[in-house]
Amino acid sequence: MRRQKTPPSRTGAVAQSEGDTNLTSRRAAWQARALDADTRALLAEDERYFLRQSVSTPCLNAIAKAEGIFIEDVAGRRYMDFHGNNVHHIGYGHPRLKKAIAEQMEALPFAPRRYANAPAVALAKKLSAISPFGAAKVLFTTGGSDAIEVAVKIARAATGRHKTLSFWDAFHGAGIGAAALSGEALFRSGPAAPLVAGAVHVAPFGGTRCPYGTANAEASGKACAAMIEYVLEREGDIACLVAEPIRAVPYVPPAGFWARVRAACDRHGTLLVFDEIPTGLGKTGKMFACQHDGVAPDILVLGKALGGGILPIAAVLARPELDVGAEWAFGHYTHEKNPVTARAALTTIEIIEDEGLVENAARVGAVALQRLDQLKARIPAIGDVRGRGLVIGVELVRNRAGMEPDPDLAEAAMYAALDRGLSFKTTMGNVLALTPPLTITEDEMLRALDILAAAIEDAQAESRQA
Repeated sequence: MRRQKTPPSRTGAVAQSEGDTNLTSRRAAWQARALDADTRALLAEDERYFLRQSVSTPCLNAIAKAEGIFIEDVAGRRYMDFHGNNVHHIGYGHPRLKKAIAEQMEALPFAPRRYANAPAVALAKKLSAISPFGAAKVLFTTGGSDAIEVAVKIARAATGRHKTLSFWDAFHGAGIGAAALSGEALFRSGPAAPLVAGAVHVAPFGGTRCPYGTANAEASGKACAAMIEYVLEREGDIACLVAEPIRAVPYVPPAGFWARVRAACDRHGTLLVFDEIPTGLGKTGKMFACQHDGVAPDILVLGKALGGGILPIAAVLARPELDVGAEWAFGHYTHEKNPVTARAALTTIEIIEDEGLVENAARVGAVALQRLDQLKARIPAIGDVRGRGLVIGVELVRNRAGMEPDPDLAEAAMYAALDRGLSFKTTMGNVLALTPPLTITEDEMLRALDILAAAIEDAQAESRQA
Protein backbone atom coordinates (compact mmCIF):
# COMPACT_ATOMS: atom_id res chain seq x y z
CA MET A 1 0.00 0.00 0.00
CA ARG A 2 1.39 3.36 -1.00
CA ARG A 3 2.07 5.74 1.89
CA GLN A 4 -0.11 8.82 1.79
CA LYS A 5 1.51 12.20 1.87
CA THR A 6 0.85 14.48 4.81
CA PRO A 7 -1.81 16.97 3.75
CA PRO A 8 -0.63 20.56 3.52
CA SER A 9 -1.36 22.80 6.50
CA ARG A 10 -3.53 25.84 6.24
CA THR A 11 -1.68 29.12 5.96
CA GLY A 12 -0.92 30.33 9.47
CA ALA A 13 -1.98 28.78 12.78
CA VAL A 14 -5.50 27.49 13.32
CA ALA A 15 -7.35 29.77 15.71
CA GLN A 16 -7.61 28.30 19.19
CA SER A 17 -11.11 27.83 20.48
CA GLU A 18 -12.55 24.64 21.93
CA GLY A 19 -9.55 23.53 23.99
CA ASP A 20 -6.01 24.25 25.03
CA THR A 21 -3.14 23.75 22.62
CA ASN A 22 -1.14 20.61 23.30
CA LEU A 23 1.93 21.17 21.14
CA THR A 24 3.49 24.15 22.89
CA SER A 25 6.96 24.26 24.39
CA ARG A 26 5.39 24.97 27.79
CA ARG A 27 3.42 21.74 27.68
CA ALA A 28 6.51 19.78 26.70
CA ALA A 29 8.45 21.39 29.55
CA TRP A 30 5.68 20.64 32.07
CA GLN A 31 5.46 17.02 30.98
CA ALA A 32 9.23 16.59 31.17
CA ARG A 33 9.18 17.99 34.70
CA ALA A 34 5.93 16.62 36.11
CA LEU A 35 5.47 13.17 34.57
CA ASP A 36 7.33 10.03 35.56
CA ALA A 37 8.87 7.54 33.16
CA ASP A 38 5.93 5.11 33.30
CA THR A 39 3.49 7.88 32.39
CA ARG A 40 5.63 9.12 29.52
CA ALA A 41 5.89 5.56 28.20
CA LEU A 42 2.09 5.18 28.28
CA LEU A 43 1.62 8.51 26.49
CA ALA A 44 4.06 7.38 23.81
CA GLU A 45 2.08 4.17 23.32
CA ASP A 46 -1.14 6.19 23.14
CA GLU A 47 0.31 8.37 20.40
CA ARG A 48 1.66 5.36 18.56
CA TYR A 49 -1.65 3.52 18.26
CA PHE A 50 -4.23 6.31 18.01
CA LEU A 51 -4.64 8.46 14.94
CA ARG A 52 -3.32 11.89 15.80
CA GLN A 53 -5.60 14.92 15.90
CA SER A 54 -5.45 18.42 17.27
CA VAL A 55 -6.48 19.09 20.90
CA SER A 56 -6.26 15.43 21.99
CA THR A 57 -2.87 14.26 20.68
CA PRO A 58 -0.51 14.05 22.43
CA CYS A 59 -2.40 13.56 25.68
CA LEU A 60 -1.68 15.72 28.70
CA ASN A 61 -1.27 12.96 31.30
CA ALA A 62 -2.51 9.44 32.08
CA ILE A 63 -5.38 8.77 34.48
CA ALA A 64 -5.78 5.69 36.65
CA LYS A 65 -8.79 6.58 38.84
CA ALA A 66 -11.83 8.88 38.81
CA GLU A 67 -14.08 9.30 41.83
CA GLY A 68 -16.37 12.11 42.92
CA ILE A 69 -14.85 15.44 41.89
CA PHE A 70 -11.35 13.94 41.62
CA ILE A 71 -9.23 12.30 38.97
CA GLU A 72 -5.98 10.56 39.89
CA ASP A 73 -3.02 10.04 37.58
CA VAL A 74 -0.96 6.87 37.34
CA ALA A 75 1.64 8.38 39.67
CA GLY A 76 -1.00 8.76 42.39
CA ARG A 77 -1.51 12.55 42.25
CA ARG A 78 -5.11 13.72 42.68
CA TYR A 79 -6.71 16.69 40.92
CA MET A 80 -10.04 18.38 41.41
CA ASP A 81 -11.50 18.04 37.93
CA PHE A 82 -13.02 21.31 36.74
CA HIS A 83 -13.15 20.07 33.14
CA GLY A 84 -14.47 16.51 32.85
CA ASN A 85 -15.73 17.15 29.31
CA ASN A 86 -18.94 18.15 31.13
CA VAL A 87 -19.92 14.50 31.65
CA HIS A 88 -19.39 14.38 35.41
CA HIS A 89 -22.44 16.28 36.71
CA ILE A 90 -23.06 13.68 39.44
CA GLY A 91 -19.36 13.12 40.04
CA TYR A 92 -17.35 10.17 38.84
CA GLY A 93 -18.41 6.66 39.75
CA HIS A 94 -21.59 7.51 41.68
CA PRO A 95 -22.42 4.34 43.72
CA ARG A 96 -26.15 4.49 42.95
CA LEU A 97 -25.47 4.75 39.22
CA LYS A 98 -22.97 1.88 39.20
CA LYS A 99 -25.48 -0.30 41.06
CA ALA A 100 -28.28 0.54 38.61
CA ILE A 101 -26.05 -0.24 35.62
CA ALA A 102 -24.97 -3.57 37.11
CA GLU A 103 -28.57 -4.54 37.83
CA GLN A 104 -29.66 -3.66 34.31
CA MET A 105 -26.81 -5.65 32.78
CA GLU A 106 -28.06 -8.69 34.70
CA ALA A 107 -31.72 -8.15 33.81
CA LEU A 108 -31.45 -7.09 30.13
CA PRO A 109 -28.04 -6.16 28.70
CA PHE A 110 -29.23 -5.34 25.16
CA ALA A 111 -32.36 -5.10 23.07
CA PRO A 112 -32.37 -5.31 19.27
CA ARG A 113 -33.52 -2.01 17.85
CA ARG A 114 -36.92 -3.19 16.58
CA TYR A 115 -38.02 -4.25 20.07
CA ALA A 116 -39.28 -1.92 22.80
CA ASN A 117 -37.87 -2.20 26.31
CA ALA A 118 -38.98 -0.74 29.63
CA PRO A 119 -35.84 1.29 30.54
CA ALA A 120 -35.85 3.15 27.21
CA VAL A 121 -39.56 3.94 27.49
CA ALA A 122 -39.12 5.08 31.11
CA LEU A 123 -36.29 7.43 30.07
CA ALA A 124 -38.35 8.89 27.23
CA LYS A 125 -41.26 9.44 29.62
CA LYS A 126 -38.98 11.15 32.14
CA LEU A 127 -37.44 13.47 29.56
CA SER A 128 -40.90 14.44 28.36
CA ALA A 129 -41.89 15.22 31.96
CA ILE A 130 -38.94 17.58 32.56
CA SER A 131 -38.83 19.14 29.09
CA PRO A 132 -38.72 22.96 29.13
CA PHE A 133 -41.50 23.14 26.52
CA GLY A 134 -43.88 20.58 28.02
CA ALA A 135 -44.68 17.22 26.47
CA ALA A 136 -41.96 15.99 24.13
CA LYS A 137 -41.24 13.12 21.79
CA VAL A 138 -37.67 11.84 21.77
CA LEU A 139 -34.98 9.96 19.92
CA PHE A 140 -31.76 8.66 21.49
CA THR A 141 -28.28 8.45 19.97
CA THR A 142 -24.90 7.44 21.35
CA GLY A 143 -23.38 10.93 21.13
CA GLY A 144 -24.21 14.61 20.97
CA SER A 145 -22.86 15.11 17.46
CA ASP A 146 -25.28 12.50 16.09
CA ALA A 147 -28.12 13.99 18.13
CA ILE A 148 -27.50 17.42 16.60
CA GLU A 149 -27.71 15.93 13.14
CA VAL A 150 -30.96 14.15 14.03
CA ALA A 151 -32.37 17.49 15.20
CA VAL A 152 -31.48 19.08 11.86
CA LYS A 153 -33.13 16.20 9.97
CA ILE A 154 -36.32 16.74 11.97
CA ALA A 155 -36.24 20.47 11.25
CA ARG A 156 -35.71 19.85 7.53
CA ALA A 157 -38.61 17.42 7.39
CA ALA A 158 -40.92 19.72 9.35
CA THR A 159 -40.16 22.89 7.39
CA GLY A 160 -39.37 21.58 3.93
CA ARG A 161 -36.18 23.66 4.03
CA HIS A 162 -32.55 22.57 4.26
CA LYS A 163 -30.48 25.55 5.47
CA THR A 164 -29.28 26.07 9.03
CA LEU A 165 -28.15 29.14 10.94
CA SER A 166 -25.64 29.02 13.78
CA PHE A 167 -22.89 31.06 15.43
CA TRP A 168 -19.25 31.40 14.54
CA ASP A 169 -17.09 30.10 17.45
CA ALA A 170 -19.76 27.59 18.50
CA PHE A 171 -19.15 23.84 18.77
CA HIS A 172 -21.96 21.39 17.99
CA GLY A 173 -20.06 18.19 17.26
CA ALA A 174 -17.43 16.58 15.07
CA GLY A 175 -19.57 14.78 12.48
CA ILE A 176 -19.66 16.20 8.96
CA GLY A 177 -23.09 17.72 9.52
CA ALA A 178 -22.46 18.89 13.08
CA ALA A 179 -19.09 20.33 12.11
CA ALA A 180 -20.78 22.32 9.34
CA LEU A 181 -22.98 23.91 12.01
CA SER A 182 -20.00 24.56 14.25
CA GLY A 183 -17.95 27.71 13.92
CA GLU A 184 -14.52 26.48 14.95
CA ALA A 185 -11.70 26.15 12.45
CA LEU A 186 -10.31 23.04 14.16
CA PHE A 187 -13.44 21.07 13.27
CA ARG A 188 -14.70 22.61 10.04
CA SER A 189 -11.66 23.64 8.02
CA GLY A 190 -8.57 22.15 6.42
CA PRO A 191 -8.83 18.58 5.09
CA ALA A 192 -12.33 18.11 6.60
CA ALA A 193 -13.83 20.69 4.24
CA PRO A 194 -16.02 21.06 2.25
CA LEU A 195 -18.83 20.24 4.64
CA VAL A 196 -22.62 20.15 4.30
CA ALA A 197 -24.05 22.87 2.07
CA GLY A 198 -26.53 25.39 3.43
CA ALA A 199 -24.83 26.03 6.78
CA VAL A 200 -25.09 29.79 7.34
CA HIS A 201 -23.32 31.55 10.23
CA VAL A 202 -23.50 34.87 12.06
CA ALA A 203 -21.12 36.38 14.59
CA PRO A 204 -22.18 35.63 18.17
CA PHE A 205 -23.03 38.06 20.95
CA GLY A 206 -20.19 38.90 23.31
CA GLY A 207 -19.15 41.26 26.05
CA THR A 208 -15.46 41.88 25.68
CA ARG A 209 -14.30 42.36 22.08
CA CYS A 210 -17.83 42.26 20.65
CA PRO A 211 -17.69 41.28 16.95
CA TYR A 212 -20.35 43.90 16.23
CA GLY A 213 -18.21 46.65 17.72
CA THR A 214 -20.53 47.44 20.61
CA ALA A 215 -19.40 48.68 24.01
CA ASN A 216 -21.33 46.36 26.36
CA ALA A 217 -23.11 43.02 26.56
CA GLU A 218 -26.61 44.46 26.21
CA ALA A 219 -25.72 46.34 23.03
CA SER A 220 -23.96 43.25 21.68
CA GLY A 221 -27.03 41.14 22.27
CA LYS A 222 -29.28 43.62 20.45
CA ALA A 223 -26.89 43.84 17.50
CA CYS A 224 -26.64 40.04 17.28
CA ALA A 225 -30.42 39.56 17.47
CA ALA A 226 -30.87 42.17 14.74
CA MET A 227 -28.36 40.36 12.53
CA ILE A 228 -30.14 37.04 13.07
CA GLU A 229 -33.43 38.63 12.00
CA TYR A 230 -31.70 40.18 8.98
CA VAL A 231 -30.26 36.83 7.87
CA LEU A 232 -33.54 34.97 8.41
CA GLU A 233 -35.34 37.53 6.28
CA ARG A 234 -32.69 37.72 3.55
CA GLU A 235 -32.27 33.94 3.26
CA GLY A 236 -35.96 33.23 3.60
CA ASP A 237 -35.51 29.47 3.81
CA ILE A 238 -33.66 28.69 7.03
CA ALA A 239 -34.98 25.46 8.52
CA CYS A 240 -33.54 25.96 11.99
CA LEU A 241 -31.31 28.10 14.15
CA VAL A 242 -28.98 25.89 16.22
CA ALA A 243 -27.35 27.53 19.23
CA GLU A 244 -26.09 27.07 22.77
CA PRO A 245 -28.37 29.01 25.15
CA ILE A 246 -25.25 30.09 27.05
CA ARG A 247 -22.08 30.28 24.99
CA ALA A 248 -19.49 27.77 26.12
CA VAL A 249 -16.73 30.42 26.32
CA PRO A 250 -18.81 31.23 28.42
CA TYR A 251 -20.77 34.34 27.55
CA VAL A 252 -24.08 34.80 29.32
CA PRO A 253 -26.85 36.01 26.99
CA PRO A 254 -28.01 39.57 27.79
CA ALA A 255 -31.53 39.98 29.15
CA GLY A 256 -34.12 39.71 26.41
CA PHE A 257 -31.75 38.29 23.78
CA TRP A 258 -33.35 34.89 23.38
CA ALA A 259 -36.85 36.35 23.54
CA ARG A 260 -36.00 38.52 20.53
CA VAL A 261 -34.46 35.59 18.69
CA ARG A 262 -37.44 33.34 19.50
CA ALA A 263 -39.80 35.96 18.08
CA ALA A 264 -37.67 36.35 14.94
CA CYS A 265 -37.66 32.59 14.36
CA ASP A 266 -41.44 32.51 14.73
CA ARG A 267 -41.89 35.35 12.27
CA HIS A 268 -39.80 33.62 9.62
CA GLY A 269 -40.92 30.02 10.10
CA THR A 270 -37.55 28.90 11.46
CA LEU A 271 -37.33 26.29 14.22
CA LEU A 272 -35.19 27.05 17.29
CA VAL A 273 -32.85 24.23 18.33
CA PHE A 274 -31.01 24.55 21.64
CA ASP A 275 -27.80 22.58 22.08
CA GLU A 276 -27.75 21.82 25.82
CA ILE A 277 -25.23 19.01 25.49
CA PRO A 278 -22.74 20.60 27.95
CA THR A 279 -25.15 22.82 29.93
CA GLY A 280 -28.32 20.78 30.38
CA LEU A 281 -29.32 18.74 33.43
CA GLY A 282 -28.55 21.42 35.97
CA LYS A 283 -25.10 22.72 35.10
CA THR A 284 -26.17 26.38 35.09
CA GLY A 285 -28.31 26.23 38.23
CA LYS A 286 -31.54 25.34 36.43
CA MET A 287 -32.39 22.00 34.86
CA PHE A 288 -31.92 23.58 31.44
CA ALA A 289 -29.88 26.69 30.65
CA CYS A 290 -32.67 28.13 28.48
CA GLN A 291 -34.93 28.35 31.54
CA HIS A 292 -32.91 31.30 32.84
CA ASP A 293 -34.23 33.30 29.90
CA GLY A 294 -37.79 31.99 29.96
CA VAL A 295 -37.50 30.84 26.33
CA ALA A 296 -38.27 27.32 25.16
CA PRO A 297 -36.92 25.87 21.92
CA ASP A 298 -38.74 23.68 19.42
CA ILE A 299 -36.05 21.01 19.72
CA LEU A 300 -33.59 20.46 22.58
CA VAL A 301 -30.48 18.27 22.44
CA LEU A 302 -28.86 16.62 25.47
CA GLY A 303 -25.72 14.51 25.79
CA LYS A 304 -22.48 14.27 27.76
CA ALA A 305 -23.70 14.10 31.40
CA LEU A 306 -26.85 12.19 30.45
CA GLY A 307 -24.92 8.92 30.87
CA GLY A 308 -23.70 9.89 34.32
CA GLY A 309 -20.04 10.06 33.31
CA ILE A 310 -19.96 6.30 32.66
CA LEU A 311 -21.89 5.47 29.49
CA PRO A 312 -22.41 7.40 26.24
CA ILE A 313 -25.97 8.45 25.42
CA ALA A 314 -27.58 11.57 23.95
CA ALA A 315 -31.16 12.60 23.36
CA VAL A 316 -33.26 14.78 21.07
CA LEU A 317 -36.42 16.26 22.58
CA ALA A 318 -38.92 17.67 20.08
CA ARG A 319 -42.34 19.24 20.34
CA PRO A 320 -44.96 16.55 19.52
CA GLU A 321 -46.10 18.40 16.39
CA LEU A 322 -42.62 17.81 14.95
CA ASP A 323 -43.21 14.06 14.81
CA VAL A 324 -43.20 14.19 11.01
CA GLY A 325 -40.67 11.55 9.97
CA ALA A 326 -42.59 8.30 10.28
CA GLU A 327 -41.63 7.24 6.74
CA TRP A 328 -37.93 7.94 7.23
CA ALA A 329 -35.10 6.80 9.50
CA PHE A 330 -33.63 9.83 11.25
CA GLY A 331 -31.54 7.76 13.65
CA HIS A 332 -32.23 4.06 14.00
CA TYR A 333 -28.85 3.57 15.68
CA THR A 334 -27.88 0.09 16.88
CA HIS A 335 -27.68 1.28 20.50
CA GLU A 336 -30.45 3.88 20.25
CA LYS A 337 -32.67 2.13 22.81
CA ASN A 338 -29.95 0.22 24.64
CA PRO A 339 -31.52 -0.66 28.00
CA VAL A 340 -28.25 -0.25 29.91
CA THR A 341 -27.51 3.26 28.64
CA ALA A 342 -31.18 4.19 29.07
CA ARG A 343 -31.14 2.97 32.66
CA ALA A 344 -27.93 4.94 33.28
CA ALA A 345 -29.53 8.13 31.93
CA LEU A 346 -32.75 7.69 33.88
CA THR A 347 -30.83 7.02 37.10
CA THR A 348 -28.60 10.05 36.47
CA ILE A 349 -31.63 12.34 36.22
CA GLU A 350 -33.11 10.81 39.36
CA ILE A 351 -29.83 11.38 41.25
CA ILE A 352 -29.75 15.01 40.14
CA GLU A 353 -33.31 15.50 41.38
CA ASP A 354 -33.10 13.46 44.58
CA GLU A 355 -29.82 15.02 45.74
CA GLY A 356 -30.84 18.60 44.92
CA LEU A 357 -27.87 19.03 42.59
CA VAL A 358 -29.47 21.73 40.43
CA GLU A 359 -30.00 23.87 43.51
CA ASN A 360 -26.47 23.10 44.70
CA ALA A 361 -25.06 24.23 41.36
CA ALA A 362 -26.92 27.53 41.66
CA ARG A 363 -25.79 28.12 45.24
CA VAL A 364 -22.14 27.10 44.88
CA GLY A 365 -21.91 28.87 41.54
CA ALA A 366 -23.08 32.12 43.11
CA VAL A 367 -20.46 31.75 45.84
CA ALA A 368 -17.80 31.11 43.19
CA LEU A 369 -18.69 34.18 41.13
CA GLN A 370 -18.65 36.34 44.27
CA ARG A 371 -15.21 35.02 45.23
CA LEU A 372 -13.91 35.49 41.68
CA ASP A 373 -15.08 39.10 41.69
CA GLN A 374 -12.98 39.59 44.83
CA LEU A 375 -10.00 37.99 43.09
CA LYS A 376 -10.54 40.25 40.08
CA ALA A 377 -10.22 43.29 42.35
CA ARG A 378 -6.91 41.90 43.63
CA ILE A 379 -5.38 40.48 40.44
CA PRO A 380 -5.24 42.94 37.50
CA ALA A 381 -4.65 40.11 35.01
CA ILE A 382 -8.24 38.95 35.53
CA GLY A 383 -10.03 41.05 32.95
CA ASP A 384 -13.48 39.51 33.22
CA VAL A 385 -15.41 36.95 35.25
CA ARG A 386 -18.67 35.54 33.92
CA GLY A 387 -20.93 32.54 34.09
CA ARG A 388 -24.07 30.91 35.43
CA GLY A 389 -24.14 28.17 38.01
CA LEU A 390 -21.12 25.96 37.46
CA VAL A 391 -20.34 27.19 33.94
CA ILE A 392 -17.71 29.81 34.71
CA GLY A 393 -15.11 31.67 32.69
CA VAL A 394 -12.13 33.68 33.93
CA GLU A 395 -10.61 35.81 31.19
CA LEU A 396 -6.93 36.71 31.52
CA VAL A 397 -5.67 39.87 29.82
CA ARG A 398 -2.47 41.84 29.47
CA ASN A 399 -4.27 45.02 30.46
CA ARG A 400 -7.84 45.79 31.37
CA ALA A 401 -7.95 49.08 29.50
CA GLY A 402 -7.73 47.42 26.10
CA MET A 403 -8.73 43.91 27.27
CA GLU A 404 -5.87 42.46 25.24
CA PRO A 405 -5.98 38.66 25.64
CA ASP A 406 -3.09 36.95 27.42
CA PRO A 407 -3.06 33.34 26.20
CA ASP A 408 0.51 32.81 27.42
CA LEU A 409 -0.49 33.64 30.99
CA ALA A 410 -3.59 31.43 30.70
CA GLU A 411 -1.49 28.46 29.62
CA ALA A 412 1.07 29.04 32.36
CA ALA A 413 -1.71 29.33 34.96
CA MET A 414 -3.20 26.03 33.81
CA TYR A 415 0.05 24.14 34.46
CA ALA A 416 0.63 25.95 37.75
CA ALA A 417 -2.86 24.86 38.81
CA LEU A 418 -2.14 21.26 37.85
CA ASP A 419 0.93 21.37 40.06
CA ARG A 420 -1.36 22.37 42.93
CA GLY A 421 -4.06 19.76 42.25
CA LEU A 422 -6.62 21.55 40.07
CA SER A 423 -7.44 20.58 36.48
CA PHE A 424 -9.33 22.76 33.99
CA LYS A 425 -9.03 23.70 30.34
CA THR A 426 -8.54 26.96 28.53
CA THR A 427 -10.81 28.13 25.73
CA MET A 428 -10.50 30.87 23.11
CA GLY A 429 -6.84 31.01 24.11
CA ASN A 430 -7.11 33.17 27.22
CA VAL A 431 -10.24 32.05 29.11
CA LEU A 432 -9.92 29.63 32.02
CA ALA A 433 -13.05 27.45 31.73
CA LEU A 434 -14.23 26.11 35.09
CA THR A 435 -16.95 23.44 34.94
CA PRO A 436 -16.89 21.29 38.11
CA PRO A 437 -19.44 18.58 38.98
CA LEU A 438 -22.80 19.56 40.45
CA THR A 439 -21.81 17.61 43.57
CA ILE A 440 -19.07 20.06 44.56
CA THR A 441 -19.35 21.63 48.00
CA GLU A 442 -18.84 25.28 48.88
CA ASP A 443 -15.64 24.46 50.77
CA GLU A 444 -14.24 22.51 47.81
CA MET A 445 -15.08 25.36 45.46
CA LEU A 446 -13.37 27.96 47.64
CA ARG A 447 -10.32 25.73 47.98
CA ALA A 448 -10.15 25.36 44.21
CA LEU A 449 -10.40 29.13 43.71
CA ASP A 450 -7.57 29.65 46.20
CA ILE A 451 -5.50 27.30 44.04
CA LEU A 452 -6.55 29.23 40.94
CA ALA A 453 -5.50 32.56 42.43
CA ALA A 454 -2.12 31.16 43.49
CA ALA A 455 -1.65 29.60 40.04
CA ILE A 456 -2.27 32.91 38.26
CA GLU A 457 0.14 34.70 40.59
CA ASP A 458 2.74 31.93 40.13
CA ALA A 459 2.39 32.26 36.36
CA GLN A 460 2.80 36.01 36.56
CA ALA A 461 5.96 35.63 38.64
CA GLU A 462 7.33 33.12 36.12
CA SER A 463 6.59 35.55 33.31
CA ARG A 464 8.44 38.38 35.06
CA GLN A 465 11.49 36.15 35.54
CA ALA A 466 11.54 35.02 31.91
